[in-house]
Amino acid sequence: VAIIFGTLFSVWFALITLLAVAIYITFTVVVTQWRNRFIREANAADNQSNTRAIDSLLNYETVKYFNNEQFEAKTYDTFLANWEKARLKNRMSLLALNSGQALIIACAITALMWLGSTEVVAGTLSIGELVMINAYMIQLFLPLNFLGFVYREIRRALTDLENMLGLLNKKPQITDALNAKELNVSQGEITFNNVSFSYDAHRPILNSLNFCVKAGSKVAIVGASGAGKSSLARLLYRFYDVSAGEISIDNQAINSVTLNSLRKAIAIVPQDTVLFNTTIRENIAYGRPSASDAEIDEAIAMAHLKDFIATLDKGDKTLVGERGLKVSGGEKQRIAIARAILKKSPILIFDEATSALDSHSEQAILAAMREVASNHTSIVIAHRLSTITDADTIIVLKSGQIIEQGKHDELLTLAGEYARMWELQHTK
Repeated sequence: VAIIFGTLFSVWFALITLLAVAIYITFTVVVTQWRNRFIREANAADNQSNTRAIDSLLNYETVKYFNNEQFEAKTYDTFLANWEKARLKNRMSLLALNSGQALIIACAITALMWLGSTEVVAGTLSIGELVMINAYMIQLFLPLNFLGFVYREIRRALTDLENMLGLLNKKPQITDALNAKELNVSQGEITFNNVSFSYDAHRPILNSLNFCVKAGSKVAIVGASGAGKSSLARLLYRFYDVSAGEISIDNQAINSVTLNSLRKAIAIVPQDTVLFNTTIRENIAYGRPSASDAEIDEAIAMAHLKDFIATLDKGDKTLVGERGLKVSGGEKQRIAIARAILKKSPILIFDEATSALDSHSEQAILAAMREVASNHTSIVIAHRLSTITDADTIIVLKSGQIIEQGKHDELLTLAGEYARMWELQHTK
C-alpha cells in the first residue's frame, strides 16, 4: 500500500502509512507483553479459588465436624473477590490495548484524509483518488487488526499454558539408569546393604541399615512414629533413591533395573487405600487392567470379599463413591488386598494395612493377609504388634537404626525395646 501511495501520489502518503503500521505493531507487542502479568494474576487467583472449593468439598466431613460452613463460604468469597480484582485488571488492560489500536488507526486515517483533502483543494488530487486512499487504508487495517487479535490470543493462550508447559518440561528426579535391564525375580530375596537415607541433609531418616528378607519369608518392621518404617517401602519402590548403600532384589541393584519392571514386581496394600469413584470390580481390576474376569473373581475370593459383595444389590458393580466413602475401612482394605493379589507380584508390602480398623475387621484382614502372603516374599510395616507375631523376623527401628531383630518370642525374652512396646500395647 505504501509503495502504491508513494508511486501514484506523494511520499508523504507512503510515510504516514508506514509510520502507522510500525506504531500499530510496536504498540500491540509492547502492550500485549505488559498484559501478561495481569493474565498470570487472574490465572493464579482462579487456581486458588478452585483449589479451595475442591478442598472444602473433598473434606466436607471435617467442615461439618467443626461447624465451619460459614467460615469456608467466607474464605471462598475472599478468594473470589481476589479473582474478580485480577480479572478486572485483565479486562481493563485489554480495553487499553483495543482503544490504543483503534486510536492509531483513527489517527492514521485522519492524517491521510487531511493530507488528501488539502491536495483535493489544491487540485492535485481528485475526489475519486481520495476515496481510493480511504478504501486502501481500510483494507490495510482490517487484516492488521485481525492479526493483532490473533497475536494477542496466542500470547494469552501461551500464558495460560505456562504452568502445564513448566510441568511437562520438568525432568523426573528418579529415572532409569543408562542401559538399565529388566528385573528378573527368580526367588524374591530382598537385601538392604548399609542403606542410609534422608529427605534433606539436616534430617537423616535411615542410618546404615543392613538386613535381608529371605525368599518366601515374612519380615515385619516395627518402631515408633517417625522411625523410618514407611520410608523403607518408598525406597524399595524407588520413589526416592538411597543416600548411601544399596537395595537389591535377587542380587540385582534396584537402581540398575528399569522402574517399570521393578514396580511390576512389587504390590502394596497401603494404610490409606485410595479408591476411584467407580465400581468395586473396576477398582480391583485397577491392579492389573488386562486381568480376565476369572482372575478378578479369584482375587475377590482370596480377599474374602464375596460375602460382602453378596449383600449388595448391584454386587461388584456397586459404586464406591468419592474416595470410597460408601464402603467401610475394612472393606476398602480388602479391596486393596484384592488389587495386590490381582497384580500377581512376587513381593508384597503391607504398610500398616490394619492400623485404622476395629478388632473384628482387623482379624478378617489379617486372615486374608496371611493367606495372600503365604506364597510371596512379604514385608509388613506395623504399629500393632499383635498383627505380626507370626513373622519369620521382626526388625525394630529406632531413630532410623535397627536396634533389635528376631522372632516374637526371642525379642520378648530380650526384654528390650520390642518387649517394652509389647507391654505398653497390652497393659490394661
